[in-house]
Amino acid sequence: MIDAAAPTPAIAGTYLESLLAGQPQLEASPLAWLKALRAEAVERVGVLKLPTTRDEEWRFTDISLLGKTSFASALSATCLEASDVAHFYIEEASTRLVFVDGIYAPELSSPNASSGTHSGVVVSNLTAAMAAHAAAIEPHLGRHTAFKNDVFAAQNTAFLHDAAVVMVPRDVSVAAPVHLLFIATQKDVVSTPRCLVLAEAGSAVTVIEDYVVLYQPRWQEEAHFTNAVTEVVLADNAHVTHIRVQREGSKAFHIANCAVSLGRASNYQSVSVALGARISRYKLNVLQTAEGATCALDGLALISGRQLADTHSCIDHAQPHGSSRQLHKCIVGGSAHAVFNGKVMVREGAQRTDAQQTNRNLLLTARAHIDTKPQLEIFASDVKCTHGATVGQLDSEEVFYLQSRGLTEAAARNLLTYAFGAEIIDRIPIASLKRQLEQTVLEQTTNPP
Repeated sequence: MIDAAAPTPAIAGTYLESLLAGQPQLEASPLAWLKALRAEAVERVGVLKLPTTRDEEWRFTDISLLGKTSFASALSATCLEASDVAHFYIEEASTRLVFVDGIYAPELSSPNASSGTHSGVVVSNLTAAMAAHAAAIEPHLGRHTAFKNDVFAAQNTAFLHDAAVVMVPRDVSVAAPVHLLFIATQKDVVSTPRCLVLAEAGSAVTVIEDYVVLYQPRWQEEAHFTNAVTEVVLADNAHVTHIRVQREGSKAFHIANCAVSLGRASNYQSVSVALGARISRYKLNVLQTAEGATCALDGLALISGRQLADTHSCIDHAQPHGSSRQLHKCIVGGSAHAVFNGKVMVREGAQRTDAQQTNRNLLLTARAHIDTKPQLEIFASDVKCTHGATVGQLDSEEVFYLQSRGLTEAAARNLLTYAFGAEIIDRIPIASLKRQLEQTVLEQTTNPP
């Protein structure tokens, strides 16, 4: 049987048809709510258009190159051995879910590896999770990432046939991180990764969302398209540390949406690192739904050549006594272009909100550029909110000081550039991943493409 959410002739003739037409036909879901969710998303894809620089939210980000490229879904996953992907594994993470070109790879995964220690913790793909936990998943899957006006979120939801699901029961703290690994291996393929993290009251978990590419000689430097959606829900007093790393190929397209819901006195810590892709965009929305919630958002974009990296964020303080801190850095070389658009919203009645937002940008060449737009929208009177942005080059006095200590000018510049980015990497609480990323940052600042 074919699901009611299968593509319809209404979208024929549009660019987005090429994204939908190649997707595998979905088996009919026995769950009416999931069928309805897919059907609504398909309807929105048929109405929405690919955004252009004439759209306010995209005016700094030209994705016309994406519209000129045709993608199809992978008909089957590339057959990989554990030895092929072992170098992507994170030694502290005993629990791992692996998806290859958007398709779950159970032979490469270690779901619920810690279930013996933490009874009730669920780490599995959506199919398995639905079998036992459909009632807990229904209120959240597809409910937090708005897709009515976002064509990429709609396209992801239209073909929501699998996902990485992490569920942590009440008052359970998971000591080891959970690794969600998404591997791209095929050219001209679109994948729609999906993640759902549910942290019940008093629980704690660290989740690593990791996007990588496994180059094959026959298609090295070819394009693929990753369209990802993540939903993170924190109940009262829950703690979630969310590490997101995007290190895909230099000709890839990466568009991602992440929605976070914060319960009373919950704490969300996020570190996002963007290193790869020809064009990437990460949209992070955090909603404070109850009093006393806190969040810290740290980000780094390290790009060069002709890369474009766009970070959009919105922290919505809808309840009182909330606090947020955001530091986003961009290191831009070559003819690359970075975008930061960060909004902090303090709604009426959200008194005693404390919010700080900072965007710092380092331009390494005369051709590199950054568009930055930090924003505060405040509708409450008793708040403490600050924001700011800086754009500049390396300090010549600092370079001279290091030269006076025996470093060459090039070595001095490389060291200062590395230190600028390492501040964000250092906030990742996983030692082996931190070492990997520090090495990558060091190599890219020393030998930029």
